[in-house]
Amino acid sequence: MVGRQSARPAASEAIQTGMRDEQHQFLRLLNQLPARLTAEQAAWVLNCQRHDVPVLVAARLLKPLGNPTPYNVKFFAATELLEQVQDRTWLVKVTNALNHHWQKRNAAKQNRPAEDAETSLEAANGQNHRQT
Repeated sequence: MVGRQSARPAASEAIQTGMRDEQHQFLRLLNQLPARLTAEQAAWVLNCQRHDVPVLVAARLLKPLGNPTPYNVKFFAATELLEQVQDRTWLVKVTNALNHHWQKRNAAKQNRPAEDAETSLEAANGQNHRQT
Protein backbone atom coordinates (compact mmCIF):
# COMPACT_ATOMS: atom_id res chain seq x y z
CA MET A 1 0.00 0.00 0.00
CA VAL A 2 2.96 2.32 -0.25
CA GLY A 3 2.19 5.22 -2.55
CA ARG A 4 -1.55 4.51 -2.59
CA GLN A 5 -4.01 6.77 -0.90
CA SER A 6 -7.19 5.53 0.63
CA ALA A 7 -10.21 5.81 -1.66
CA ARG A 8 -12.24 7.02 1.32
CA PRO A 9 -11.97 10.75 2.09
CA ALA A 10 -11.45 11.98 5.62
CA ALA A 11 -14.61 12.39 7.69
CA SER A 12 -14.60 16.19 7.48
CA GLU A 13 -14.08 16.07 3.71
CA ALA A 14 -16.92 13.58 3.34
CA ILE A 15 -19.29 15.80 5.30
CA GLN A 16 -18.34 18.90 3.31
CA THR A 17 -18.46 17.09 -0.03
CA GLY A 18 -21.71 15.35 0.90
CA MET A 19 -23.35 18.66 1.69
CA ARG A 20 -22.18 20.18 -1.58
CA ASP A 21 -23.35 17.14 -3.52
CA GLU A 22 -26.70 17.26 -1.76
CA GLN A 23 -27.07 20.93 -2.63
CA HIS A 24 -26.15 20.31 -6.26
CA GLN A 25 -28.61 17.44 -6.52
CA PHE A 26 -31.31 19.60 -4.95
CA LEU A 27 -30.66 22.57 -7.20
CA ARG A 28 -30.65 20.37 -10.33
CA LEU A 29 -34.27 19.62 -9.51
CA LEU A 30 -35.32 23.27 -9.73
CA ASN A 31 -37.91 22.44 -12.34
CA GLN A 32 -39.42 19.84 -9.98
CA LEU A 33 -39.22 21.52 -6.58
CA PRO A 34 -41.47 20.33 -3.79
CA ALA A 35 -44.33 22.73 -3.07
CA ARG A 36 -43.01 23.47 0.43
CA LEU A 37 -39.37 24.24 1.12
CA THR A 38 -37.64 23.92 4.46
CA ALA A 39 -35.53 26.81 5.73
CA GLU A 40 -32.41 25.00 4.55
CA GLN A 41 -33.83 24.46 1.06
CA ALA A 42 -34.98 28.08 0.89
CA ALA A 43 -31.47 29.14 1.87
CA TRP A 44 -30.02 27.02 -0.94
CA VAL A 45 -32.30 28.73 -3.48
CA LEU A 46 -31.22 32.13 -2.11
CA ASN A 47 -27.54 31.12 -1.96
CA CYS A 48 -27.29 31.98 1.73
CA GLN A 49 -26.93 30.05 4.97
CA ARG A 50 -29.74 28.41 6.93
CA HIS A 51 -29.12 30.78 9.85
CA ASP A 52 -29.87 33.72 7.53
CA VAL A 53 -33.47 32.60 6.96
CA PRO A 54 -34.79 33.73 10.39
CA VAL A 55 -33.17 37.12 9.74
CA LEU A 56 -35.11 37.40 6.48
CA VAL A 57 -38.34 36.31 8.18
CA ALA A 58 -37.84 38.94 10.91
CA ALA A 59 -37.23 41.56 8.20
CA ARG A 60 -40.50 40.42 6.58
CA LEU A 61 -38.75 39.53 3.35
CA LEU A 62 -39.69 35.85 3.65
CA LYS A 63 -43.07 34.67 4.87
CA PRO A 64 -43.45 31.14 6.20
CA LEU A 65 -46.54 29.17 5.27
CA GLY A 66 -49.33 29.15 7.83
CA ASN A 67 -48.88 30.60 11.30
CA PRO A 68 -46.05 28.59 12.87
CA THR A 69 -45.11 29.23 16.46
CA PRO A 70 -41.55 30.47 17.03
CA TYR A 71 -40.22 26.95 17.67
CA ASN A 72 -42.06 25.13 14.86
CA VAL A 73 -40.40 24.05 11.63
CA LYS A 74 -41.13 26.70 9.05
CA PHE A 75 -41.94 25.95 5.43
CA PHE A 76 -41.89 28.36 2.51
CA ALA A 77 -43.82 28.27 -0.78
CA ALA A 78 -41.47 27.27 -3.58
CA THR A 79 -43.45 29.12 -6.26
CA GLU A 80 -43.42 32.35 -4.24
CA LEU A 81 -39.69 32.08 -3.53
CA LEU A 82 -38.85 31.40 -7.18
CA GLU A 83 -40.86 34.47 -8.21
CA GLN A 84 -39.10 36.63 -5.62
CA VAL A 85 -35.59 35.61 -6.70
CA GLN A 86 -36.38 36.98 -10.17
CA ASP A 87 -36.98 40.44 -8.67
CA ARG A 88 -33.72 42.40 -8.45
CA THR A 89 -35.22 44.96 -6.05
CA TRP A 90 -36.22 42.19 -3.63
CA LEU A 91 -32.73 40.64 -3.87
CA VAL A 92 -31.18 44.01 -3.01
CA LYS A 93 -33.43 44.22 0.06
CA VAL A 94 -32.40 40.69 1.09
CA THR A 95 -28.73 41.51 0.66
CA ASN A 96 -29.05 44.77 2.59
CA ALA A 97 -31.01 43.11 5.43
CA LEU A 98 -28.39 40.38 5.82
CA ASN A 99 -25.49 42.83 5.63
CA HIS A 100 -27.12 45.10 8.22
CA HIS A 101 -27.85 42.18 10.57
CA TRP A 102 -24.29 40.79 10.46
CA GLN A 103 -22.67 44.23 10.72
CA LYS A 104 -24.74 44.87 13.85
CA ARG A 105 -23.85 41.45 15.31
CA ASN A 106 -20.15 41.89 14.55
CA ALA A 107 -20.12 45.40 16.05
CA ALA A 108 -21.76 44.07 19.23
CA LYS A 109 -19.20 41.28 19.37
CA GLN A 110 -16.30 43.76 19.02
CA ASN A 111 -17.71 45.97 21.81
CA ARG A 112 -18.27 43.08 24.23
CA PRO A 113 -14.60 42.20 24.96
CA ALA A 114 -13.88 45.81 25.98
CA GLU A 115 -16.77 45.77 28.46
CA ASP A 116 -15.67 42.37 29.79
CA ALA A 117 -12.09 43.58 30.16
CA GLU A 118 -13.28 46.68 32.01
CA THR A 119 -15.39 44.58 34.39
CA SER A 120 -12.56 42.14 35.07
CA LEU A 121 -10.13 45.04 35.64
CA GLU A 122 -12.50 46.52 38.25
CA ALA A 123 -12.81 43.11 39.91
CA ALA A 124 -9.03 42.71 39.95
CA ASN A 125 -8.66 46.11 41.60
CA GLY A 126 -11.25 45.20 44.22
CA GLN A 127 -13.69 47.92 43.18
CA ASN A 128 -16.63 45.51 43.04
CA HIS A 129 -16.30 44.65 46.75
CA ARG A 130 -18.35 46.50 49.33
CA GLN A 131 -16.38 48.59 51.73
CA THR A 132 -17.46 48.71 55.38
